[in-house]
Amino acid sequence: MFYKSTRNSSMKITSSQAIVKGISPDGGLFVPEEIPVFEINDIMNLGNLSYPERAAFVFSKFLTDFTKEEIKYCTESAYNKEKFSTEKITEISTLCNGVYILELWHGPTCAFKDMALQILPYLLTASVKKTNIDKEIIILVATSGDTGKAALEGFSDVPGTRIMVFYPENGVSPMQKLQMTTQDGENVTVCAVKGNFDNCQNGVKEIFTSHEITNKLKENKMMFSSANSINWGRLAPQIIYYISAYAELVRDNRITSGEKVNIVVPTGNFGNILAAYYAKKMGLPVNKLICASNKNKVLTDFINTGIYDRNRDFVTTISPSMDILISSNLERLLYIMNGYNDVQIKEWFGSLASSGKYEVSQSVKDMLNSEFYGGCCDDIQTMETIKRVYDEYSYTLDTHTAVAVSVYGDYKESTGDMTKTIIASTASPYKFSESVLEAITGKSSVSDEFEMIDRLYELSGYEIPKSLSELRTKKIRFFDNVSINEQKSYILNKLFKN
Repeated sequence: MFYKSTRNSSMKITSSQAIVKGISPDGGLFVPEEIPVFEINDIMNLGNLSYPERAAFVFSKFLTDFTKEEIKYCTESAYNKEKFSTEKITEISTLCNGVYILELWHGPTCAFKDMALQILPYLLTASVKKTNIDKEIIILVATSGDTGKAALEGFSDVPGTRIMVFYPENGVSPMQKLQMTTQDGENVTVCAVKGNFDNCQNGVKEIFTSHEITNKLKENKMMFSSANSINWGRLAPQIIYYISAYAELVRDNRITSGEKVNIVVPTGNFGNILAAYYAKKMGLPVNKLICASNKNKVLTDFINTGIYDRNRDFVTTISPSMDILISSNLERLLYIMNGYNDVQIKEWFGSLASSGKYEVSQSVKDMLNSEFYGGCCDDIQTMETIKRVYDEYSYTLDTHTAVAVSVYGDYKESTGDMTKTIIASTASPYKFSESVLEAITGKSSVSDEFEMIDRLYELSGYEIPKSLSELRTKKIRFFDNVSINEQKSYILNKLFKN
């Protein structure tokens, strides 16, 4: 299995090379040259395996330059009871008849990003050895909240690496900020940016492709890589949990073998739902992929019109990890749907860079409408959904999963589709306790973040994650704050301050 760049189809590199590089020098994203296909029996046979074993099976189709032993080491090191609060790694709760909540937040940072970022350091360090690279790897991360902490946790004190995380100063929840700014590790740096997530992400992408900086790194035996989902090593692990969930549901007789399901994903950068699309193309029986957005509904508009237009107001919401107007992983989807046509991708994304807008062809519009449903909701609807689900099902949603549940309700009402459905739950409600408390009680009632957690425990009965409760006594280590234009000089100063 070789990998191409979405902006250079003539490129051909191995999976380990793609993981180390993170992003192509031309600014494109790496994709496998073909999508491996499973038989339905392959998926069914996974039901009685452990999560690491399921992960190894899926990885073996994509990481063909890795040995079986290397993949086994990576999966068993990442997915275990020491790092996740459940032996199953993920949990599946039944919300109501035929609607299942796939809980992806039982890892060390209480967000779905742990599913990929616990294994990425193992994949990356193995890839560095396989490619005979004798350089220090500098991990650059732009985060809208959860990726930053999960990446910091995964790469903290990993030999041969340094990690630098940038987050929008007013674009993450108090708990997310506290998780990042108290991070342990001698090789970690955390910095706020005066702007939104798109500003952070654009700044990181520009730095990745800056010849001045890359040359400076070479002189000092360093190289950049990424822990964002622009890195194939971040995206591939996300495919696994959809396949794993389906195998479990069949094993437990909640669906029948070969029965189609809908998958609902709250998303901003499009990576999590793109992973579900890959799973479908690999043979997972999926009826509809439902893309749920908050008030920053650029993806909803794109799916419904075929026009991507980021020229709109950026809205700060109570689901901050979805506050994104430039969805990087959409480039991978459009590359596939357009027949791996790199010329067209360069044209569309060149237009996005210059004018903030592009329109896809009618054939791609038809494919989008066939595969996806796009919907959105605002903060009021999000809060109403948290309250309704709490009252009706005694289940406590975080603000992102509530967006998905709300949009799924709209989809079901408008289509009448009764297909059984998996809803990706992306974060623990404790990470957004103030908004969840206000939704359930009508007011947050307390101002201290940890008093809110205690109050939410009284209401929900969910065990407070140890990693969050321990933050009560942790000291803040990182106070840096820079403007958008200062990111480049900040990185250079941190890397070469001696």
